[in-house]
Amino acid sequence: MRCKELYLKFSSYGNYAKDAALLLARLTLAYGFYTPAMNKWSDIDSVAVWFGESLGIPFPTLNAYMAASTELLGVILLTLGLFTRLISIPLMVVMVVAITTVHLGNGFSAGDNGFEIPLYYFLFLLIFVANGGGKFSLDRIIFGEKS
Repeated sequence: MRCKELYLKFSSYGNYAKDAALLLARLTLAYGFYTPAMNKWSDIDSVAVWFGESLGIPFPTLNAYMAASTELLGVILLTLGLFTRLISIPLMVVMVVAITTVHLGNGFSAGDNGFEIPLYYFLFLLIFVANGGGKFSLDRIIFGEKS
């Protein structure tokens, strides 16, 4: 039983790290979305052409604006920890589209422009859907402990 007690004690300390981990993950992911969002907004017409001609995405102009807006809103909301669960869902959709249209054909490795990084982003976002923004978030301040 000693081993079980030690493990449970160790596990209880992990609860203290959860909220800090969620904060650091939110900030890291927000930073990761910042450059792609800014790049899209800096030349949205070229993005729309790329979406339509190279990637075959329907309604390329509309989808370019939607992707850029979703990413930029994601940067803001993830940084603040506001509506964390909600914004994670459209960001997950953006990652699925990125994986299927841009990265999948290149394999897994990020070094080959594969789907590794967008998959990691997707998994982080799934963690936010499941856990929310954590204690260090506006979600917690505004909506309470169960946010």
